[in-house]
Amino acid sequence: MGAQSNAPVIIRKKKVIAGSGHHGGAWKVAYADFVTAMMAFFLLMWLLNATTEKQRKGLADYFSPTVPTVRISGGGDGAFGGHSVLSEESQAFDGSGAQRRKPTESDKARGETGTRDEGEDASKSSDEELKKIEEALFGTGGESMAAKNLRRHILTRVTDEGLIIEIFDLEGEPLFIEGTDEATPLLKEIVAMLPEIFSLVSNRVAINGHIRSYPVVIAENPVWDLSSRRADKLRRMLEAAQLEPERIERVTGYADRKPSARNPMAVRNNRLEVILLRSDV
Repeated sequence: MGAQSNAPVIIRKKKVIAGSGHHGGAWKVAYADFVTAMMAFFLLMWLLNATTEKQRKGLADYFSPTVPTVRISGGGDGAFGGHSVLSEESQAFDGSGAQRRKPTESDKARGETGTRDEGEDASKSSDEELKKIEEALFGTGGESMAAKNLRRHILTRVTDEGLIIEIFDLEGEPLFIEGTDEATPLLKEIVAMLPEIFSLVSNRVAINGHIRSYPVVIAENPVWDLSSRRADKLRRMLEAAQLEPERIERVTGYADRKPSARNPMAVRNNRLEVILLRSDV
């Protein structure tokens, strides 16, 4: 018993080392990569929404490794000199819209813009002719053919289609008797001077009829029939005033579909349009 009590007692202590910041931070790197990827994803979504289809196509072409062989002219000066061998499944464009450097009259476009100088000259000439009509109506270049009280009912504007002469109702001064295609003396005066003015040019003529909206409570809405009849009435009046019938290109009734005033029932929407069509169209 005594020998056992004198034996040394050995105690082993196990040291447990917890994971430090150096050994347990891998998840932070993964999380940072995830946040970066999400930020890039949302940035991409925003760019797709903020750009147009044309801009996106331009970006795609810029980063595409096959730009030299897409079906449009390239801009480089490499093996194909900026041309594409696949253009129109034939020979390459010359980069300006023309397919031949020396085109013939009957084949392909010519010039840097694919148009001819003669077309530009014709357009300028047409604009000058239409301006002569405006000057004759309103006297901007001298004496006006239209009396002051008649000019209140006339507006003109030049569009791609030609010169539009708009003749419209004013409050208490209608062009037609209400609900009919019977012209008032006011319209007869305006029509009487138009053929003389139109004789300054040889452009073809189109006539449009417009009418104000009617209340929805009426049983039969006459807008289509009435606008067409008024437009045709103007055609017959112009021909009776010595406008050549062959110059009339078309007569159209638009009902109340194209109002000029914000209020669709305003009398200002009762109007006729006489269009001197461009000679180059």
